[in-house]
Amino acid sequence: MRHVIIGTGPAGVTAAETLKKLDPGALVTMVGDEPEPPYSRMAIPYLLIDQIGESGTYLRKNNAHFKEFGISHVEGVVESIDQAKNQVHLGGGTEIGYDRLLVATGSTPVSPPIDGIDHPLVSSCWTLEDARRIAAVAKPGANVVLMGAGFIGCIILEALAKSGANLTVIEMEDRMVPRMMNDIAGNMIKDWCEERGVSVNTSTRVESIAEEGDGLSVTLSNGKSIPADLVVSATGVRPNIGFLDGADIKTDLGILVNRQMQTSDPHIFAAGDVAQGKDFSSEEFSVQAIQPTAVEHGQLAAKNMFGLKNASHQGSVNMNVLDTLGLISSSFGLWMGVENGESCELLNKERFRYINLQFCEDVLIGATSLGLTEHVGVLRGLIQTKTKLGVWKDRLIEDPTKIMEAYLGSTHAIGHNAKIMK
Repeated sequence: MRHVIIGTGPAGVTAAETLKKLDPGALVTMVGDEPEPPYSRMAIPYLLIDQIGESGTYLRKNNAHFKEFGISHVEGVVESIDQAKNQVHLGGGTEIGYDRLLVATGSTPVSPPIDGIDHPLVSSCWTLEDARRIAAVAKPGANVVLMGAGFIGCIILEALAKSGANLTVIEMEDRMVPRMMNDIAGNMIKDWCEERGVSVNTSTRVESIAEEGDGLSVTLSNGKSIPADLVVSATGVRPNIGFLDGADIKTDLGILVNRQMQTSDPHIFAAGDVAQGKDFSSEEFSVQAIQPTAVEHGQLAAKNMFGLKNASHQGSVNMNVLDTLGLISSSFGLWMGVENGESCELLNKERFRYINLQFCEDVLIGATSLGLTEHVGVLRGLIQTKTKLGVWKDRLIEDPTKIMEAYLGSTHAIGHNAKIMK
């Protein structure tokens, strides 16, 4: 059996290794478009602050890992897929035949339509090459502007702030991480950052970027212009599906897949950021661009490419955990709640402590927290198991800190006096 995997991120690497474990005799080929060993984008911020070297970003530390595994790693850009001949066409005329194909091409940064966005001193923070370019400029005293304070933007924010640069953050929405945090939590993260010397401008857009002297002048929607030695753009990403133009594969925001991670072509599967897979909470199909989902997708896709039965996707739990300059925030499931649902929250702004729970009948369906870590696994467990809380729902509404007691009580265990907020 010939398995070809387009993409060498967590989804692709996990799938390749799973396939070789299931079928050691299979021919497994990974195709990547960067001249680097497979690496984790989530490790790039640690590289920027010298906590790790470039090798620390690599998904597998042994240089001979894939060769020893019997996995071929080919560098090239996939230009098209010939479904009739079961072939992948790479730039330069290379063709690779497959019996089963996995598309794990991830996503790519989206550049907003702003004058000056193509200037050499404007960069995404998505690849190792981007990281090298940013590290060369983001030094103590440098003026750096970060466009975007979403999940990816806040991960980059951590590294840029720790670099010693004078950091200004520009976010179009009215709060930070708007797709992960509600108004209260998002603005508490803003306050936390500003107390640590980061200038954060919400409800603000970058209108233009122009060269000025040896650096840049960034004009904002509030009429201000600020100097910058570097502008880092983190305004969103989109799935890499452009090479599928003309292919007979159903797409929407990403590649549509079923519970087996199979596309509309039975010989082609998709996984990771590029796959529009099942959401556990909403029962809808959506793109979840987080590494745990990519790994889960890769394993499931490989099992189904091999032909295992009962390898069905039950849906990924929407889960985001973020460390912003030492403040841990998290959101799970339907953190924004549902119509006719109930909710409760507890807030301590001075100590940067916050928790919000969302219910549908007596089931916890979503949660948001700030400054709390002890309960993270329990929250996810209650949501993922759809545990019926019974009387514990009303007790949580009265005191949301009794999460551990609710978990133990609703699962018939012996409770204890766990306190997570003082």
